[in-house]
Amino acid sequence: MTVSTRAVSRAAAGEPAAGKYDTGEAMCPHRLVLEHVTSRWGVLVLIELLDRPHRFSELRRAIGRVSEKMLTQTLQTLERDGLVHRDAKPVIPPRVDYSLTGLGREAAEQVRALAVWTKDRMGDVEKARHTYDEARAAAARAS
Repeated sequence: MTVSTRAVSRAAAGEPAAGKYDTGEAMCPHRLVLEHVTSRWGVLVLIELLDRPHRFSELRRAIGRVSEKMLTQTLQTLERDGLVHRDAKPVIPPRVDYSLTGLGREAAEQVRALAVWTKDRMGDVEKARHTYDEARAAAARAS
């Protein structure tokens, strides 16, 4: 990653490298973690692990419609980010449990709050979509 001229001039002026809403190169690591946490499967894994640790197969069943490969990649990514803990027990057959770290619990609670908000406000979203679609259709007829 290269350093932008803007970031260098900010640093020279004693300002932080990235502002609150900066979308420049300095935000890349933050955006990457945000993508991991808010990805389609990341959200579901985090919310599911809030209740209790899960074995891989339990987690896959609880989430549904996720491939083994995708769930494995998601868990590895969240583990690398420090959000998920993988506990492999040396037993036969092998047993691996996944749980949230403290950091993961914080992220999962935020994601769950967004999921709850989405569920609670879905009627408003559907109404807005309907209004939008009607307005677009009326504009298309008028053209």
